[in-house]
Amino acid sequence: MGSEINMLTQLDFDQIQKGAFPDAKFGSTSKVGDIINLVLPYIFAAAGIALLIYLVLGGLQMMTSRGDPKAMQTAQAKVTNAIIGFVIVFLAFTIVQLIAQLLGLEGTMFSQIFGGK
Repeated sequence: MGSEINMLTQLDFDQIQKGAFPDAKFGSTSKVGDIINLVLPYIFAAAGIALLIYLVLGGLQMMTSRGDPKAMQTAQAKVTNAIIGFVIVFLAFTIVQLIAQLLGLEGTMFSQIFGGK
């Protein structure tokens, strides 16, 4: 199973392009693993920004609830969900970095900390 996954990350779009799409250009990165490695930081950054906005809105809602128990409970739920979201995004980032390291992709967080590829 591990060799099939490693082969998938090494899938070369240049080979596919020659047969099926001779006029298409995929740019300098033509492997699936490289494309995923380029896109993921932007996805995680967008998730982090959305998380921060959600947390700030929950805090503002908490400050403007003026003692209303229903509004305070809604604001607390929003802040709790933002914190849970932070944990999920952090774990997802760590898991993706670990899988990338196991598949041999370069530039992962673990390779920078522990050395290696």
